[in-house]
Amino acid sequence: MGRDHKKLLNRLEELRKAGRLTQQQLSERAEVSRKSINAIENGVYIPSTVLALKIASILECGVEDIFRLP
Repeated sequence: MGRDHKKLLNRLEELRKAGRLTQQQLSERAEVSRKSINAIENGVYIPSTVLALKIASILECGVEDIFRLP
């Protein structure tokens, strides 16, 4: 996939808001910066597998519920 981030879609912002979490709260729980969460939500950054799994665990959903291919 390389740097072609348009090939990975995500629902992170939607699911984070449904869980009533701010970007800051999610970032603290996932042990990353708020800017990282923002970059993921905007499709600028593709998280590592470990980070994707952490985020899914925090949001109590599967990774495939957050990220998908078009």
